[in-house]
Amino acid sequence: MVREFFANIILDFAIAFGVLLGGALIGGLAAFLVGKAPIYEMMELAKRLKIWAIVAAIGGTFDTITNFERSFENGATIEIFKQLTYIFVAIAGANSAMQLIQWLSQENIH
Repeated sequence: MVREFFANIILDFAIAFGVLLGGALIGGLAAFLVGKAPIYEMMELAKRLKIWAIVAAIGGTFDTITNFERSFENGATIEIFKQLTYIFVAIAGANSAMQLIQWLSQENIH
């Protein structure tokens, strides 16, 4: 049970990180191919993809909401803690990717 929890934490972080970083890098390449500024487009894409990276990492919002509802009805506070941890880790993964993109591009994120 604990091993599965930590495995899910690592996966959620990596998925959010990968979705944001991969989407921004491939989008920057596409911007270069069509004659736009790739660094600027990478930053804009990263801003727009952040929420979707988090949603992809936690497996969609409906599963999380359903788990919250069941946990409140059954009084299982450990499940509420798990879901909040998954969301927090996904946000941390997306923020880490944003910081890496900012570091690579030397641009400020507003």
